[in-house]
Amino acid sequence: MTTQDSAAVIPLLQMRLHALNDLALTLKHIHWNVVGPHFIAVHEMIDPQVEQVRAMTDDLAERISTLGGEPHGTPGALVSDRTWNDYSIGRAEAIEHLGALDLVYTSVIEEHRAAMKATDEPDPVTQDMLIEQLRGLELFQWFVRAHLESSGGQLSTAGASTERKAAAQAAEQARGRP
Repeated sequence: MTTQDSAAVIPLLQMRLHALNDLALTLKHIHWNVVGPHFIAVHEMIDPQVEQVRAMTDDLAERISTLGGEPHGTPGALVSDRTWNDYSIGRAEAIEHLGALDLVYTSVIEEHRAAMKATDEPDPVTQDMLIEQLRGLELFQWFVRAHLESSGGQLSTAGASTERKAAAQAAEQARGRP
């Protein structure tokens, strides 16, 4: 791999590192702030996701170093570089957090896919790592969406553009269920 190719891939990986560090923190925030009748199910579902996302961040940081870069994993670097806002839901019912988390996963997955496509030519090794991470992220989103989807396949968060709207839509649909 050329130095020029590495220089192009490193910033992509750094943003994925920020996104996954943020995701791990967001998942722990949800873990600590979930309440309601489905508390324990969501509380226990989240921790394995946190651990796997943290492992993904380690892989990203090590790949950045392997390519000659310097991974930045501090909170200040994350906040300075990110292009998204903090997770907006505090203490809330499980279904509300799951509705908001669905949007978080959608965003992380879309950006991961873009990075995967961008590494196709210059760095298939990095692309392979991103593909594996996408497999896990998409599985986690499926776990979340299983709580938000009707038996007819309608997603309660469909069309929501903010975490608060997704949370409200998920809660509204849940009120109509037994």
